[in-house]
Amino acid sequence: MNILLSLSTSLLIAFILVMIAFWIPQFNMYAEKTTPYECGFDPMGSARLPFSMKFFLVAITFLLFDLEIALLLPLPWATQATNLNLTLYMTLALISTLALGLAYEWIQKGLEWTE
Repeated sequence: MNILLSLSTSLLIAFILVMIAFWIPQFNMYAEKTTPYECGFDPMGSARLPFSMKFFLVAITFLLFDLEIALLLPLPWATQATNLNLTLYMTLALISTLALGLAYEWIQKGLEWTE
């Protein structure tokens, strides 16, 4: 019964918050808010200009290395493990993979903005 009560309470609170978030912004509408850009400036050109593919490649590279570095965060706690050699070998393998990936990106000029 407690699970059913907490689930229904959570769903009710979530529904109320969604309704509040949906209705409150519509009370104070004005011309700048209904334009595509809320900064108050009129767009001078098309908003559908293509982005440089270099931007996406650098962003994906950053995400890749950022996520791999996040895998190293539990390392200080992993040193308390019983098999320390395996932990160190896995850490060295991960760092080596990161270094090789960075070297490959550097050699292929994937980190440079100019073409």
